[in-house]
Amino acid sequence: MIEVLVEKCIGCGACLKACAYDAIKINSKVAEIDIDKCVLCGACVQACPFDAILIRKKSVEHVDKAQYSGVWVFAEQREGVIAGVSHELLGKGRELADQLSCDLTAILLGYQLNGLAEELIAYGADQVISIDDPALEHFRDEKYSEAMIFLAEKYYPEIILAGATVTGRSFIPRVAIKLNTGLTADCTGLAIDEESGNLLQTRPAFGGNIMATIITANSRPQMATVRHKVMNPLPRDDSRSGVIIREEYSFDLEEDRCKYISFEKEKTNLINITDANVIVSGGRGIKDSKNFAMIEELAEALDGAVGASRAAVDSEWIAYSHQVGQTGKTVKPGIYIAIGISGAIQHLAGMSSADYIVAINKDPDAPIFKVADLGIVGDLFEVVPKLIKRIKEVRA
Repeated sequence: MIEVLVEKCIGCGACLKACAYDAIKINSKVAEIDIDKCVLCGACVQACPFDAILIRKKSVEHVDKAQYSGVWVFAEQREGVIAGVSHELLGKGRELADQLSCDLTAILLGYQLNGLAEELIAYGADQVISIDDPALEHFRDEKYSEAMIFLAEKYYPEIILAGATVTGRSFIPRVAIKLNTGLTADCTGLAIDEESGNLLQTRPAFGGNIMATIITANSRPQMATVRHKVMNPLPRDDSRSGVIIREEYSFDLEEDRCKYISFEKEKTNLINITDANVIVSGGRGIKDSKNFAMIEELAEALDGAVGASRAAVDSEWIAYSHQVGQTGKTVKPGIYIAIGISGAIQHLAGMSSADYIVAINKDPDAPIFKVADLGIVGDLFEVVPKLIKRIKEVRA
């Protein structure tokens, strides 16, 4: 809350100059603040020579941490198939739960979920809490949020993890707001602080130039979304046993503010980059969208997927679903081939976990060569066709 102390303000205009959001006006020699425009940045408070502007912050409510226990993983599924990132989170969740000496729980939402709970136990969960309801057949923010909030308020988990997917990014923030807790998005690392027991949530910041470690010290549950392909799943073990809890929730279908119409998959024959063991990516050096046919041909010869840098996607040479990097997808293939990609830090953040990196670029000083296991300095329009020809000969 921001307030102008009328008895101190003389309308000097110092705050007016300091405000970058055009949220202040002088009326009858007194500053007036437009609450709809103000972002509470505090610039006007610092600029006022008469201490006439005050920001009042709500006191932090400390929760009883002792009543919260357990690590939860939201087990994302579509049409009866568990998302790969959920398996990865169960692997990391198992590690965290063991450190905290608590249960690892998978939260399963949807309709006709037969057999999925057993799969989650096989991948490391101690128990599965599911809500199987027609209202959850198709993903909608409000319904999934209602269900997750209902469960969290009933069971008091200490940690809630979800994939940083379209689904996770869409509804998990709603849950965090309703539970009055913090949320760290797009994490690439999770650990338990041995002294405090808090969850250390690490994510790239400032375009990937630094790694920030964030804690939720005073609120519970601690919540984070995690990027695909940055954690390792446990091997499936169908001999594991666990508890399956089937909950019910009464959805008020009359209050729906949105209606599910349909789900359309991207019309492409190209392999999904997050699932591929070989990825061939093109960047600005490709020069034109038509030259991605060469990238596709190499990827096909290697039974791989086609990736791209942000520059190529921004130029509309290929769809966003192929973008690798900080603002795209994080991948972890066995082989990553970067063609005509300079290696900006944002791109490296999405592919540096690959087992083996090959770079083709005519600039010998390109940053991509610093992370590459094999670097080819040369004109990609000469190198790639020869590479395709040779691979086809060998595979024939």
